Amino acid sequence: MSTVIDSLERAQLRRIPSFQAGDRVKVHFQVIEGTRRRTQVFEGVVIKRQGHGVRETFTVRKQSFGVGVERTFPVHSPKIEKIDVAARGDVRRAKLYYLRDRVGKAARVRERRYVGPEEVVEAGLLHDPAAQLEAEAAASDGAVDAEGVTAEQVAETEAIVPAEAEAPDAPAAEASDEPAAAQAPADADAEQS
Repeated sequence: MSTVIDSLERAQLRRIPSFQAGDRVKVHFQVIEGTRRRTQVFEGVVIKRQGHGVRETFTVRKQSFGVGVERTFPVHSPKIEKIDVAARGDVRRAKLYYLRDRVGKAARVRERRYVGPEEVVEAGLLHDPAAQLEAEAAASDGAVDAEGVTAEQVAETEAIVPAEAEAPDAPAAEASDEPAAAQAPADADAEQS
């Protein structure tokens, strides 16, 4: 694939918690109804996760009023506000299609025992340009703002601006001196007579 396409796709990757098939997740998804935008939470068991990169998707299944409902989400979609892992499932398959045939308690997935401390994932892009600038600024000597300008460069530009502001005042002062000089010979003429 082209490096340009790779770089564009890499810019769209988001930070997500690690989860796999069998885990119970809560997906906070933005729903637009007319002019209103609200967040809808879809909680269920992940029955599959497929693809990679920007095209990666996962399918969540839940029982709603006795009816099985499945919904497929793109992992890196900007409409997904966050993904919460409610429980880790103890399964030995990557695709849990057999859950479709099961009803009631038989459709449950056994929860894994202790799996270690959970890592906290902040929402946002995986390769955020603003965060990269901040990281580079922390690593370098001078602090850099969002435009990549250091504090010294800002101070230099602010020092130049007042000097330019004073420069137009100087010709005005010279202009006011000329009439005073013109008045002085007139006064000298008045003293002579």
